[in-house]
Amino acid sequence: MKCRKSYQFLGGKEFPSRKYQFQQAIRGWHFECGTWPLEAATGRIVKKADTPRVTESPDGLIGTLSRPASGGAIQTETADDFILSQPTRINSATFTGLIPSGTPVSSITQVEIEFYHVFPGDSDVGRTSGPPTFSTPQVPTRVNSPGDVEIGAATRDSAAGSLTFIASLINPTFTVANTVVNGIHPSPGQFTGGEGPTTGEEVLISVTFTVPVDLPADHYFFRPEALLSSGNFLWLSAPKPPGATDLQSWTRNDNLAPDWLRIGTDITHQGPFNATFSLTGTVPAPSTLLLLAFGITGVSAYGVWGRKPSFPSLGSASCRSSASGRP
Repeated sequence: MKCRKSYQFLGGKEFPSRKYQFQQAIRGWHFECGTWPLEAATGRIVKKADTPRVTESPDGLIGTLSRPASGGAIQTETADDFILSQPTRINSATFTGLIPSGTPVSSITQVEIEFYHVFPGDSDVGRTSGPPTFSTPQVPTRVNSPGDVEIGAATRDSAAGSLTFIASLINPTFTVANTVVNGIHPSPGQFTGGEGPTTGEEVLISVTFTVPVDLPADHYFFRPEALLSSGNFLWLSAPKPPGATDLQSWTRNDNLAPDWLRIGTDITHQGPFNATFSLTGTVPAPSTLLLLAFGITGVSAYGVWGRKPSFPSLGSASCRSSASGRP
């Protein structure tokens, strides 16, 4: 599995009882949390500021539409990736975007968050050309894209009451050099160059999951959407830190689904791009993981001793792999 992109895994130490509870934050373009963060590379405890602080800002390169279907407008999705090194309960998220100038933040009426496995997870590989490109009649490749469908159990929506959100105005005047809104077309017409620059209001959307999202260690895509009462929400791109290895942002609309296009490589011939977001959650304490392992072992042993001898039968096994590198 590839190492982390612009995300950093930070840990805070609390003492709610006699056990340690570790907090993990996956940093997209900002966010440091905890009084005693755990340094990602070495695992050492290093003291940092108690107050979260911005460490990176949107880079102003591109804004891409990410909105649910509404009022005759089709759904358009943008997704960017992150890695969990261990099972995590995600409690909150932030993402930053652009709304039209003069639009109050109260015009953001709905937020939906989805998580995807990396292709070929949750995907019909049989509809693609197979290796090495896994192309379809609609897109040149599916390598390193999000899967065909989301992880259903991980979807959270303010309309369903499974998340709450607060929108904050960060900058009343913010300009991006390019946009992708309507220009999402199947092959061979996927290249449009983008739809040009635009200026609007930079807003930060802070999300709390009223139903936390539990995910095992794996490579995922994060897909936020915001619905406005008038106008569009464009998710802003973020810089890639030097030396980081990651996948790029992908997009699709209802006409292209279940396929995805690379915003930089396929649509604009710029970038590749990353997106501005953060995720914060908790991971089990080491003692909890150890007990869980013993519990699983005990159940397995009981199953072995409790069964009558039988001849083995031929079965099938499945596995999922993810390609590495940026196509």
